[in-house]
Amino acid sequence: MKVLVTGTSSGIGKEIAKLFLERGHEVVGFDIKESSITHYNYTHYICDISKCLPEVENVQILINNAGIQDDDLAIKINLESTINVTEKYGIKSNIKSILFIASASARNGAEFPKYSASKGGVVSYMKNVALRVSKYGATANSISPGGVITKVNDHILNNKKLYDAVLNETLLNKWCDPREIAEWAYFITVINKSMTGEDILIDNGEILKSNFIW
Repeated sequence: MKVLVTGTSSGIGKEIAKLFLERGHEVVGFDIKESSITHYNYTHYICDISKCLPEVENVQILINNAGIQDDDLAIKINLESTINVTEKYGIKSNIKSILFIASASARNGAEFPKYSASKGGVVSYMKNVALRVSKYGATANSISPGGVITKVNDHILNNKKLYDAVLNETLLNKWCDPREIAEWAYFITVINKSMTGEDILIDNGEILKSNFIW
């Protein structure tokens, strides 16, 4: 199938693109940076999704991964631009599945204010999309990761005190590898045929962690 993934130069988006390529799919990637992915079935566009959207036809799977933690730009990039991408490439009769990479902060609000709001908006918009693409027999879902081992989190990963503290906030005492998120993305968009309009929380039990006081 033809898969469009935004934010493919690093982290979760890169791992998603690589996994789909390994499994025989055609992948188109968008990012503001060059990509190190070299594969005959991969096409990369350098673009800022808030400013330009290249012409790409016949997208069957759309994975909205591109995002930013900068609170000043979070609503514009994470929510408004994601909506624009989806409306342009996803709301089509040939679409099979649309996936949004949201965040655990969409549920608990435990991050920067506008970032949390942007990801909460993504989850709400996903449900609207699920309603609209159902007439095509397509699914729309989202994933809400907690801590993920990516370069954007290096300031935590490289600081033992901070890293120990965040791991202690989880039930399983770990963060997620981006490859695992890619596997979830593949399952939800390719294997899954019946779940739609749902948000999947992948946070190693962080939201459940609580201290019972009696």
